[in-house]
Amino acid sequence: MDLNDLNKPLDLNRPLGLGRAAPSASARALQGLPWGRIGFGGLGLLFASLIGFAIITDDGMGGEPYAIAQIEVRKPAPAEPASPATAGAATSGANSGASADDVTGSTIRIRRGSEMVEEASGVKVVRQGGGSVPDALIIAIPQASVEVGLAPAPDRRLIEKGRHGPLPRIGPDGAKAMDVYARPFVTGANIRPGAPKVAILIGGMGLNAEATQAALGVLPRAITLGFAPYGPDLARQTARARTEGHEVILQAPLEGFGGEAEAPAHLLRASDTSSETLNRLHWHMSRFPGYVGIAGYLGGKFTADGRAFTPVLSEIADRGLFYFDDGTSTRSLALSLGADSSTPIVRADIVIDARIEAIDDALIRLERLARDKGSAVGSANGLPIVIEKIARYAKAMEGRGIALAPVSSLAAIPRPASARTNQ
Repeated sequence: MDLNDLNKPLDLNRPLGLGRAAPSASARALQGLPWGRIGFGGLGLLFASLIGFAIITDDGMGGEPYAIAQIEVRKPAPAEPASPATAGAATSGANSGASADDVTGSTIRIRRGSEMVEEASGVKVVRQGGGSVPDALIIAIPQASVEVGLAPAPDRRLIEKGRHGPLPRIGPDGAKAMDVYARPFVTGANIRPGAPKVAILIGGMGLNAEATQAALGVLPRAITLGFAPYGPDLARQTARARTEGHEVILQAPLEGFGGEAEAPAHLLRASDTSSETLNRLHWHMSRFPGYVGIAGYLGGKFTADGRAFTPVLSEIADRGLFYFDDGTSTRSLALSLGADSSTPIVRADIVIDARIEAIDDALIRLERLARDKGSAVGSANGLPIVIEKIARYAKAMEGRGIALAPVSSLAAIPRPASARTNQ
C-alpha cells in the first residue's frame, strides 16, 4: 500500500452515495441483468450435464474412481485329520444345531427336521419348562401286515369229476386240500414263539357281493371266511377272497330243530339215506374250488344224529378236508364222531355274535380263553356290525401278544372221549 493513500479522506467521512464517480454505461448494463434466474439456469444445466454423462458412459458411480477385481472360486483343500479337541468342538456344534461356514467363519444355524414339521403344521407347541424343539424327531411307523400268498386253485392233483361238477380228492402223492389251499400260519415279528392263538371263522359270505367285498376290505387276512353255496358267481368271489389272503371254507346247510318250513335247497336231512345225503353233499362240494374244509350251519338236529352224521364226516376226511363245528349246538357229536372216523375237526369255543349287544364281551372272553388254553376259536355270521367289531378287535390283538391264526392251523383229529374226560 502507498503511504499517500493514508492521507486520502475515508468514505466514512462522506455521506453515503455522495462523492463517488458515476458508473459507466457497461456497468449500468450489467446491473440490469436478472442474476437470480441466470444462477438457477446454470445449476440446472450442470445437473443435466452430469446425468447425460452417466448415461452415455454407463458409469453408475457418478465419476467416482473404482476398480474391478476378478473373484475365483477355489475348491477347499482336503481336510486334515481332526484332533480330539477339534472333533469335540464339531460334535458340540452338531448337537447345538449350528455349523461353521467354510468361507466366512461365521456360524450358520441349521433348521432341524422337527422344527420344520412344527412350523409347517401351524401348531404352536408349548413345552414344560420352556424347552426348545428336540434335536431328533422320532416317527413311529407301524409294521406292515405280512403278505401271504395262497396256492392257486384248483390244483389238478386235487380234483376229480363228479355228478354235479368237480369234487375235491386226495392227490396221488397224498396232497390234501386242507393243506394245499390253507393259509400259512405266519405271525408278526413282535409275537413271541408259543404265544396264544385266536382263530375266527366269519360265515355267510357270497350271498351279497357288495357286503362280501366290504368285508374283504376291512378284515385281517388271517381270518377264515365261510361261503354259503347259494351266492351268485361264487367261483369269482372265492377266488378274490383267496387272492386277498383269506383261506375259505364251504358252508353246507344241515337240518336243524326248527323244521323244514324254510329249508334251503339240498339240505342234508337226518332222515335221508346215506346215499341221498352224500349226493346232496357232493352238490355243495362242486360249487367252487379252493376250500380247506366243510362247515355246517343250522345243523342242530343233523349233528346230533350219529347215524346221519358219521358218513358225512368220513366223506369229508376221505376227500382231504376237515370239518368245522360252529359251536351253535351243544348236542353236536362232531368231536366224538370225528375221533371215531379220523376226521380232522375244529370246533368253535365261542359264538361271537350269539348276542349282538355283547360282541365286545364275547371277544374279550375269546382272548382270555386263548391265554388260558393256548388257543381259542370263535365263529360269527357276516353281518356288517359283526364284521366291523371283529375287524377292529382283531387288528389290535397282536399288540397284546395274541397271534391271529387261520382256522386250518388248528385242525386236528380229536382224541377219544375217554382221553378228553381224563384230561
